[in-house]
Amino acid sequence: MRGITITYDYSGDEGEWQAATGAFIVAIDNDPEIAGKFVYQVAVADDGKTRIHWGRWDKAETLEHVQAQPYFADFAAKVRDFAGGAPNATGHDILNKSGGW
Repeated sequence: MRGITITYDYSGDEGEWQAATGAFIVAIDNDPEIAGKFVYQVAVADDGKTRIHWGRWDKAETLEHVQAQPYFADFAAKVRDFAGGAPNATGHDILNKSGGW
């Protein structure tokens, strides 16, 4: 399993950020091609400005499918806007995890 952690600071309109992240997650949940294969989670750090995104997927073809969708292009552009440029992104292999994650 592969994953990515994305971080950036954002102090703009909270409603706009929540609407964008919510719409992306709804699009993922409604894409039958990736059901059970790609998951996404977002969080706001305790400082109130650091934003953290986690994505996980089973194989390269799943990620390629997501990246080819209009909903991904729209969201990636919004994240760049929220971050004021390219956010920090770290790809990783998931080696162990607890149940429910």
